[in-house]
Order: sequence, then C-alpha cells, then structure tokens
Amino acid sequence: MSSTTERYSIPASRFRCETEVERSRFITTVQEVTSQAEAQVFVAEIKAEFPDASHNCWAYLVGPPGSSDRIGLSDDGEPHGVAGRPMLTCLQHSGLGDTAMVVTRYFGGIKLGKGGMVKAYTGAAQSALEQLPRSLRICWIEALASFDYSLLTTLKLRLPDFEAEILSTDYAEKVCCRLRLPEEQLEAFQTMFSDLSAGQGKLEKL
Repeated sequence: MSSTTERYSIPASRFRCETEVERSRFITTVQEVTSQAEAQVFVAEIKAEFPDASHNCWAYLVGPPGSSDRIGLSDDGEPHGVAGRPMLTCLQHSGLGDTAMVVTRYFGGIKLGKGGMVKAYTGAAQSALEQLPRSLRICWIEALASFDYSLLTTLKLRLPDFEAEILSTDYAEKVCCRLRLPEEQLEAFQTMFSDLSAGQGKLEKL
C-alpha cells in the first residue's frame, strides 16, 4: 500500500483549551494520531484523566485533510448527533490530517437543548483548532544513487532544489550515495538525475 505523497498539516503536539457555555465547562484536547488504534488509546487516556466528567465526546480523522475512510466519532451519552458529528465536521474542514479530538464536558446545571449543544461542541472544537500549533507531515523516503565521480559536485549543488540530503557515500568504481528526500519529489529528482548523468546513472528507491 503506497503512502500519500502529499504533505499536510498535523498537530505539532498535544494541545488543550477550555470554553464555557451556560456554566458548562468544555475542555478540548487535540493530538496527532497515525492510526485508528492510536486514536482509541488517546480517547481512553483522556477518559481516564477526566473520569468524573459528564461526557467525553470524541472524533478523529486518520489520513490527509478531509479524509472520510478512517474516521470515528462518539457522542458519549449526549443526544445523538450533537457532539461527535459536529466535532468531526470541524476536523474535516480544518486543513489538518491525522488528528484526534476529545471534548470533555462538565455539566453546569443549565440544559442547552440540542441546538445549543451542537453550537457549544462546534465552538469548543473550533476554538481549539484555531489556536492549535501545527507542523507538517512529510513522507520521507530513501534512495540509492550510483554515478560517475565527475557528477558528484554538480549533484550536491542540485540536492537542495529537491529537499534531498546525502545520508552516506561509498566511493568505489562509481560514487554510491544513499539519499533522503520527500516522496513527492522523487519523480522530479529522477528526471533531473537521468538528465545529469545522460541516462548512465542508476537511481533505486529503497
């Protein structure tokens, strides 16, 4: 199964913020997850941290932004559709991938009604996603390049154009370099390398 070749935003670290609606506290925790199992572990951790909460509602999305094939959600005892679904909708429109979210609610004594709860959970999710520090998910790969010594200097100068770096070099009959570069750059790098070596160099994805 090939991994996605796109880079996309993910949470930089676990992030938490709090909102209040009609004396109910909504504590939102967001974290990067790379699998559905990891998302479930995260949810279990937050539930264990807030065992006395009225509800720990959750949603997650594994894969690139907007993904819908590996998702999950739960209203955790709230009326159907007022928490997990609005939270997932916020996630799918956030530009983030590989993200799980739990909104912990401590009931404040004032009933919000279904519409009020949808608004409160949506607000809690949006507040966290707006403040969340983000980083980039890049799919790195390694490749082995074999070529004539005369090309080494030129090749080194071209590497930054493809965000590539040399991990190790073996000097034998030909120069053999182990490279690391983003998967999305591989095709363009192969074209450049083939042109540079007039088709005589060898490039193999590891």
